[in-house]
Amino acid sequence: MKLAVMTHSTFFVEEDKILTTLFNEGMENLHLYKREASPIYSERLLSLLNEENRKRTIVHDNFYLKNEFELGGIHLDTIDTPIPEGYKGKVSRTCGDLSLLKDIVKVSKYVFLSNFLLPKQEKSDTKTYSLDLLEKAAKSGYINKNVYAMGNINLETIPVAKALGFGGVVLCEDLWSRFDIQNQTDYRDLIHHFQKIKRAIG
Repeated sequence: MKLAVMTHSTFFVEEDKILTTLFNEGMENLHLYKREASPIYSERLLSLLNEENRKRTIVHDNFYLKNEFELGGIHLDTIDTPIPEGYKGKVSRTCGDLSLLKDIVKVSKYVFLSNFLLPKQEKSDTKTYSLDLLEKAAKSGYINKNVYAMGNINLETIPVAKALGFGGVVLCEDLWSRFDIQNQTDYRDLIHHFQKIKRAIG
């Protein structure tokens, strides 16, 4: 099973140090995702990573960064986002609709299936999938090595994703909740938790 790590949604002072440490601890796939942030901050962060680690980094917007920093590829956050004209390279995607998953996988390096085991929120339009439905999808061949579970990923749900046949998981909130970006400088708890996740992935 593969592990992809999504960046914190905002930039912060210790970020490059933490990411470098995570790479040193075995992180192989980083997704740079900063909602509506100025690209200049992404440029600065990428400039602080070494060449090898940049090749393991996937960008979710400002796709010119892929060539400028020789990144590993681009990620499209919606199924109808077009590939940039003239782009040649790896493309991954996010899909929130099980019925479309098979078709999306065919045209992607891998696909994040969003909202994995998220609790159902009242008055929410967000699609959530019960374990029963995910089991049926797995038996029907929708879930395979090219589909990563994204959503409620933690030490308790990783074995569930494994059993369902997901090829990977996407780690985000469960990791970054271990570090207060405004008040902390010591990130050992975050790194220790990442090590636990890595062992759970196997």
